[in-house]
Amino acid sequence: MPFLRALALTLPNACLLAWGWRRWLCACAAGALSAAALPPLGWFPVLFVTLPALVWLLDGAVGAEASGRGRFRSGFVIGWWFGFGYFLAGLWWIGSAFLVDGDRFAWMMPLAVAAMPAGLALFPGLALSIAARVWPESGHRVVALAVVLTAADLVRGAVLTGFPWNSLGQTIGSNLVLAQTASITGMYGLGFLAVLIFAAPAVLIDEAPLRRRVRPVVCGLALLGAMAGFGLWRLEGQVPLADSGTDIRIVQPAIAQAEKWRPENRDAIFQEYIDLSERPLSGSGRVGHERILVWPESAVPFILSETPYALYRISQALDGKMNFVTGAIRVDRSGPKPVFYNSVYLFDPEGLVLDAYDKVHLVPFGEYLPLRSYLSAVGFEKLVDVPGSFEPGFRHKIMTLPDGTSFLPLICYEAIFPGYSGLGNGRPDFLLNVTNDAWFGLTPGPYQHLAQARLRSIEQGLPLVRAANTGISAVIDAKGRIRERLGLGMSGVLDAPLPAAGEVTIYARAGNVPLLLVLLLLGSWVLIRRLRAT
Repeated sequence: MPFLRALALTLPNACLLAWGWRRWLCACAAGALSAAALPPLGWFPVLFVTLPALVWLLDGAVGAEASGRGRFRSGFVIGWWFGFGYFLAGLWWIGSAFLVDGDRFAWMMPLAVAAMPAGLALFPGLALSIAARVWPESGHRVVALAVVLTAADLVRGAVLTGFPWNSLGQTIGSNLVLAQTASITGMYGLGFLAVLIFAAPAVLIDEAPLRRRVRPVVCGLALLGAMAGFGLWRLEGQVPLADSGTDIRIVQPAIAQAEKWRPENRDAIFQEYIDLSERPLSGSGRVGHERILVWPESAVPFILSETPYALYRISQALDGKMNFVTGAIRVDRSGPKPVFYNSVYLFDPEGLVLDAYDKVHLVPFGEYLPLRSYLSAVGFEKLVDVPGSFEPGFRHKIMTLPDGTSFLPLICYEAIFPGYSGLGNGRPDFLLNVTNDAWFGLTPGPYQHLAQARLRSIEQGLPLVRAANTGISAVIDAKGRIRERLGLGMSGVLDAPLPAAGEVTIYARAGNVPLLLVLLLLGSWVLIRRLRAT
């Protein structure tokens, strides 16, 4: 028994006694290991080790610092290194985009791979610096950690247009059963619960009565069990979801990004789309049903609205039987200079344009260059090749087909943002995510993107249709179950019934407001208890 106890205390002691660069290394390693909980691995039990390690690192730093300023600084350094490890291990694949046109952008790859995690790490750094100032000696410090890290995720999802990719909620969001709780809490609420549950074992080494040490762990496991029970009930215990009367055909041509914009490939790429669109019905597609043909983001390498032959050929492929939705670059030439948009077009079965949506949430450095006048002077360029930059659309909107079926378009990056319930113009029948993940090759990026898009289905109780150039294309029901999919890098067509919408979820009605109130109340409670203890 003494040997087992000593073995169990090895990691806590290593974290508590770490100093200088060793403390930074431990924090970075804990963050990097936490990224194993993200797709495609999804090893969320690793958080039972990494989040307690983060608590112990803060325990050691706070115990060694007498002044508030010293605690603030130590907390920031631990949080920054934890965040740097987490984002570096979770986002290294983003460097693949800079190798697509390597002659122009390869020099930027090391900057992007290192600078993005370094910048994103500022959020957990600031969160832990605040936590260190009020760090309780009791098990309440787990609550404090959950509050500040969740608040940091919320801020990260909003500052400078926001970048909520790989939020803490996504560490358990890839588990379909546990992810069902997002229908109540949303993605950020999942992250709050994850920290509460997986950081709780840190209190087992406290110098306190056994009951006080065990209670947070028991509560955490009970909470995990409740989430699992709710998830199983929601997936299997409720009335099964039916299919709508509409079918979906998704075209996934798997065109490499390096080949897409070469002028000599233009006609062949368009013909590939047409050939795939005209294939016989396959899979679980149903004869005689309304059908929607979907092409991915910026599908064709030319301005579709200015190419009459392409529009004519598309109308032939539709044959008066299918509605058609595609991502495409749209240009507005009404002003002194042409203005470009990353858009979604909706066509009727006769090939006539019914509506268009312009992407609102553009990707910094991909679709536009922030601080363009300054950064372009030192050689920075955006990755997507259109003259100037894309302009953002005015607002999100629901698009409606001739038969009344409606959908909310989410172009690429837009699918990582929760909270589209506040549109104010009704509820769509499904979500449509068109994307081009070819930039990131056969890396974890497309898997992470799919998992985040799937979480939007669970949050809103709506099915999701996802068309991706190189994959992963999928039809997902309102509970996040993948009905049909085309794997990464595969070329083909996916035919499937469109699942029906589910009931309006609690999160769809309330958004993040309940979570914000919980964070405010618990944060105030921790602060008051800390002040009383001093």
